[in-house]
Amino acid sequence: MKVLLTGGRGLLGAPLAACLRADGADVRVTDVPEVDVTNGAAVRAVLDEFAPDVVVHLAAWTDVDACERDPERAHSVNAEGTRHVAEACVAAGARMLYVSTDYVFDGRSGAPYTEADTTRPLSAYGRSKLEGERHVRESGVGGWIVRCQSIYGRGKKSFADAILLRARAGEELRVVTDQTVCPTYADDLAALLSATVARAADGLYLAANTGACTWHEFARAVLDESGFAELPIAEITAADLGRDAPRPTNSRFDCSALESAAQHALRPWREALRDYLAAQRGSVPTATDAECDGGRS
Repeated sequence: MKVLLTGGRGLLGAPLAACLRADGADVRVTDVPEVDVTNGAAVRAVLDEFAPDVVVHLAAWTDVDACERDPERAHSVNAEGTRHVAEACVAAGARMLYVSTDYVFDGRSGAPYTEADTTRPLSAYGRSKLEGERHVRESGVGGWIVRCQSIYGRGKKSFADAILLRARAGEELRVVTDQTVCPTYADDLAALLSATVARAADGLYLAANTGACTWHEFARAVLDESGFAELPIAEITAADLGRDAPRPTNSRFDCSALESAAQHALRPWREALRDYLAAQRGSVPTATDAECDGGRS
C-alpha cells in the first residue's frame, strides 16, 4: 500500500509515517513548500506522480487565535485546501483520511462527545475544519474523517514541553481550570490511525487517549511525573487569558467506535504521558507558551 501524507512534518507526521512503514506501507511525506494544499494543481500533480492508495490529510493551519484574526486564511487552508485534497483523491482513485478536531463542538455537552453529536463550532478554526469535513463528504471520496484533540509529542511545540520549560526556568505557571480535554500522545494516535487505514470501515470517528482532565490537572501531572511536585500552578480561567478565539469547555470523547472498528484501543492519558516524559528526560524542550491549549488538529 502506498500512503501520502500532507502536512507530514508536523507533530503527528513523523510517528504516523513510522507506524505506517512498520505496517508495510510505502510512505511519502509532503509539506510546504513542496506541496501547498491551497494550490489545487500542486496537490493533483503530487498525487498523479506518486499514485497513492491512501492520502492522510494532516496539513492545516492550527493556530487557533491567528485563525480567529484571519478567518479568510483559515478557510483557504483548512476548508479549501481540504477540498483540493479530496477532489484530487477522487481523480486519482485514492482513499482519504482527514484529521479533524474537537473544535467542531461547542463544548457545552455534559457528557463525552460521540460521532452522533451535533456540531456547533465556536471559532473560525473550528468552522474551517468543519467545512473541510463537508468537502470530504461531498466529494464522494472513500475513507475516514477522524476528529482528534489535544495532541502532544516530540519535535514540535506542545503543552507538556511548555510546562517543563517554564518549570526549569523558575517561571510562574498559570493554567486554566475550566477546560476539560483528553490529552493525546502523538505516538499513540499514530498507531491508531495506522490501524484505522488497515482495518476500519469508512466513516466518521473520534480519537484520543482514554480519560479526561482539565489543562490544570494535565500540567500538574507533567510536573509530578518530572520531579517538580512541589512547584505550584496558579489556577486561572480561560477568560483570564483574554484570547481571541473561544475554546470548548468540554472536549471529552467517547472513542469506542473507532477502537472497535480499528481493533486498537488507546491507553489512559496519564500512562501515555509518563512514557512520553521518560523518553524526553534529559532533552531540552523548545516550547515557549505554558498557557497554550496543547496540540491542535
